Amino acid sequence: MWLGAFVGFLITAALGFFFPGLGHLLGGFIGGVVAGLVARGAGRGLLAGFLAGIFGGIIIAVLAVIGLAVLGGVTTGLGGALFGGLAGLGVGLIAVLLTVFTGIISAVGGLIGGAIAR
Repeated sequence: MWLGAFVGFLITAALGFFFPGLGHLLGGFIGGVVAGLVARGAGRGLLAGFLAGIFGGIIIAVLAVIGLAVLGGVTTGLGGALFGGLAGLGVGLIAVLLTVFTGIISAVGGLIGGAIAR
């Protein structure tokens, strides 16, 4: 189950990175299906897909805070790093709120993938 969650997380994070927004939700569904296939079973697929979606959203939120702080620091110095970090915190909070939807979509994908594997 943990391997399925990890593989689903990698797919969710990759698609969410390259295609922000809708790609993250689509990546959550595809990652959930793959997590369910690896976990082999509807119940374990559901849990693996949910974990993959939640982990993907949390990592995106952390990377948003770090990325915007670094961007602000490189362009305008220490003050820019502070304001970039605050902007990243706002983006991160929005990403965490959207993580709930991604987790649900990934769980549905995991349920479908687990049912296919069974």
